Amino acid sequence: MKKYKAAAILMIIHGGLMELSGVFFIFFPLIFDSNFIETGKYFSFKLSYFQENMNMMIIMGVIYGIMRLTGAIGLLKNRMWGLALSVINSVATIIVMMFMLPAGIADGILAGSALVLMLTQYYGDKKIIE
Repeated sequence: MKKYKAAAILMIIHGGLMELSGVFFIFFPLIFDSNFIETGKYFSFKLSYFQENMNMMIIMGVIYGIMRLTGAIGLLKNRMWGLALSVINSVATIIVMMFMLPAGIADGILAGSALVLMLTQYYGDKKIIE
């Protein structure tokens, strides 16, 4: 259970960062009377489509964050649905992380670490062939 708890904490940190940054970027233009987010000035994605649709990227990040927090809470409560949702979230994050560079590097480290912890706890010392 220790590895599940560590994975859940990693996922809470990851989901919290995604949600907080998403909410921050949604309210930032409202506070400073700006109609757009000038991320290209300080931060840019490698794919121009993501850069051009930053508002949708922020909303997607918030959704990912909420799903990740939900899975982590289920994992902390020792629920099988929490494990399944957490594994799905981590795998999906690892798949899309290469399209989200440079932010995808942090996503990959956090989601990959959580996935390894969950799988090693679930499968333990089981061998492929007995």
